Amino acid sequence: MKFLLGKKIEMSQTFREDGKNIPVTLIEAGPCFVTQIKKNEKDGYEAVQIGFKKIEKETRLKKTLRSKPYSHLREIRIKDEGLGELKEGDQLNISLFNEGDLVTVSGVSKGKGFAGAVKRWSFVDKAKAHGAKDMRQLRSTGSRYPQRVIKGRHMAGHMGHERVTVKHLRVIKVDKENNVLAVRGAVPGARGTLLEIKGKNK
Repeated sequence: MKFLLGKKIEMSQTFREDGKNIPVTLIEAGPCFVTQIKKNEKDGYEAVQIGFKKIEKETRLKKTLRSKPYSHLREIRIKDEGLGELKEGDQLNISLFNEGDLVTVSGVSKGKGFAGAVKRWSFVDKAKAHGAKDMRQLRSTGSRYPQRVIKGRHMAGHMGHERVTVKHLRVIKVDKENNVLAVRGAVPGARGTLLEIKGKNK
């Protein structure tokens, strides 16, 4: 199983041999360290916990983080994934991935704040006629029965800042010296967003 934590750097572009440009996202991927191995006998499930971005200054560490001094901790289930041979302290780096691999990237999307229904759900605004001034106002939200708004109705509210997963992104380039991974297309989040990069074994 190929799994790493990374940080979104920025979007850029590269060019193929025929001159066509390819949009890519640059990701600082790893190195990550195995902080805990969870087993079915003790924890009730099997997983590997990895840490990313080690905190060097002890003054910034809480008591609960002194045993695992990392800014980010994530778990991945290891059932039938072949990670059982890992041990605490092992390092996982960008060498897990190769050019041409397909990866799945998960992260938190950009927060848009409070948004209306037209922007949030792509509703069609009202006809611009007969002196209408509230063209972006939400229309009817209820029905004759039941006499209330049904749960889940698309309305105005907080937009963005949700966990988003993008599948089947192609790895364009692997820079092992700088721990930079270039994947084709866009990934969720702003610059500096924590990303989970997951690939498949061949």
